[in-house]
Amino acid sequence: MRLVLVGPPGAGKGTQAQFIAEHLSVPKISTGDIFRANVSQGTPLGLQAKAYMDRGDLVPDDVTIDMVRNRLAEDDARRGFLLDGFPRTVPQAEVLDDMLAALGVKLDVVLELVVEDDEVIRRLSGRRTCRTCNHIWHVDFDPPAVEGVCDLDRGELYQRDDDKPETIANRLKVYAEATSPLVNYYSGRGLLIGIDATGPVDDVTVRAIDALRPLQHGE
Repeated sequence: MRLVLVGPPGAGKGTQAQFIAEHLSVPKISTGDIFRANVSQGTPLGLQAKAYMDRGDLVPDDVTIDMVRNRLAEDDARRGFLLDGFPRTVPQAEVLDDMLAALGVKLDVVLELVVEDDEVIRRLSGRRTCRTCNHIWHVDFDPPAVEGVCDLDRGELYQRDDDKPETIANRLKVYAEATSPLVNYYSGRGLLIGIDATGPVDDVTVRAIDALRPLQHGE
């Protein structure tokens, strides 16, 4: 199966991508993993990406696209894959279509993790990070024994700037502006399946696998 996973920040894409990919026996391919692999291996594309990242700039689309193209051409992706983090825009989706056509394959499904903005803000703004060991706690889901103190090393817990509600709200706005057209693009082609991504992680995984089962069996 060849699928793309989409969803807002805080929807649990990374966790669900891992579980779903394992269930389907396909590689999980995320742009973050591709970047790190290319940079650590010192590939020409990795060196290009590192130059932008070191300046704090976004890696241009053409570099990202070339990395994704190379990754999809590797042997383990020939029988299927799960893409996480790409495409993010309609132009990227159109490029992906061309990439896959060149490989003689096409997407089977785009799975959208649906979460209300209020829930995303609650999930992300509740995170607290230890200043010394960087372990992440959550005020609701995984609180430390003593408020503001890490159980592991007694370090001070703090809220990162990107976990503050106003920052999260802006990230959601940017996501909606960039990704709503992408969701509409795939919906219009009959490829989109949306699932409720609220509740326990295991429940969300079951919903995802249930939604994909008819495609696995060609129903």
